[in-house]
Amino acid sequence: MKTLYIECNMGAAGDMLMASLYELLEDKQSFLDTMNGLGLPGVHLEAQAAATCGIAGTHMAVTVGGQEETEPAAPGHDHHHDHAHTHDHGHVHERDHVHEHEHEHEHEHEHEHAHEHHHDHAHHHHHHATPGHIAALIDSLPLPEEVRSHARAVYDAIAQAEAKAHGCPVGDVHYHEVGALDAVADVTGVCYALHLLRPDRVVVSPIHVGSGTVRCAHGVMPVPAPATANLLAGVPTYGGTVLGELCTPTGAALLAHFAASFGPMPLMAAEKVGVGIGTKSFEQANCVRAFLGEAEEGPNGQITELVCNIDDMTPEALAFACSRLLELGALDVYTTPGTMKKGRSGHVLTVLCQPEQEAELARAVLEQTTSNGLRVRRCGKYFLTPSSGQVQTQWGPVGLKLASGYGVTHIKPEFDDVAARAAEHQVPCQRVIEEALRKL
Repeated sequence: MKTLYIECNMGAAGDMLMASLYELLEDKQSFLDTMNGLGLPGVHLEAQAAATCGIAGTHMAVTVGGQEETEPAAPGHDHHHDHAHTHDHGHVHERDHVHEHEHEHEHEHEHEHAHEHHHDHAHHHHHHATPGHIAALIDSLPLPEEVRSHARAVYDAIAQAEAKAHGCPVGDVHYHEVGALDAVADVTGVCYALHLLRPDRVVVSPIHVGSGTVRCAHGVMPVPAPATANLLAGVPTYGGTVLGELCTPTGAALLAHFAASFGPMPLMAAEKVGVGIGTKSFEQANCVRAFLGEAEEGPNGQITELVCNIDDMTPEALAFACSRLLELGALDVYTTPGTMKKGRSGHVLTVLCQPEQEAELARAVLEQTTSNGLRVRRCGKYFLTPSSGQVQTQWGPVGLKLASGYGVTHIKPEFDDVAARAAEHQVPCQRVIEEALRKL
């Protein structure tokens, strides 16, 4: 299985991810030519040779109007950074508010862009972009639809994370135009590089997010920043001893979107290693590394089975218990008939869950059923990586459920869409399904 492993020992940022993937490409110049020919106003990418702690790699300099800029700005942050990370977050626009961002510590991490942000220009002289503007810009780019679709999804996740962090509607999140253009280049660059590399599976290490706080005009913000924390919900992360924000919202969104799983490097024969480098010096290498090669097609996950025998519950009560367990987060719940002790008819109840849900759902089984005990089975799991798509039929759009891996691809029309189109146009469901599959 063609596997891409991304090592994030010093966090992740859009340009560093792009640089690490760039080094894996066969035709690097073609990638740069395509990215520089997208028509993003004033945007230019340059792959610069760099090194960190003696490790050679690439720094991907993304300039807007000849100057390296920042990621989409965080709530009320126009940066005057002395530290090296230098990214903006998405912000909730406030009229006539002067945004200043002074960090109370040296950030120590320049993996988004290399310059120190002592710009005298006022960011309020720039236009602001909403998530809708960004989506329209991405849709206009001369890139494959698959790339644009991934880029839109990444930006949607960033906008939703910012809106949640600041308690506002998604439409109230605004990005400074220059920072937005820079981040669009990072996001589309990573999506396009992955489109060219076409790994069967992406595995990401636990992500180092940094530690400490940053002082902003609105007060002291913890690391990871709230939007980044929202984007990394459910993702293995750690703080470490490095002061500063090591994982940017763009880096977090890209990793969360593309990773099939998080954990240690799988057993694999790496054929290429890409190194994306920041320019700040540390005692440890300031880079993102990407390993591309063939991994053994063994289990790509784990799952836990909770099992018990039940012979003294009514069918109605057992059905209710199964529904409740699903509501509590079980991946699947099912019963199989069996003959219990003393010849009694009964059922074997099986609950499938993530390993970290074991204790919570084991207690729920004991609470919701009459069983006084249960068995736990921890199993390796083979699974296809899910994704989604859409086709246009003569009766309207139909969503697709896709799953791929191990050289296998499954495609199934979304039945709710099929049923809606069939009911609306008074045609059999099977006709809608057949046309959706023909349109693939």
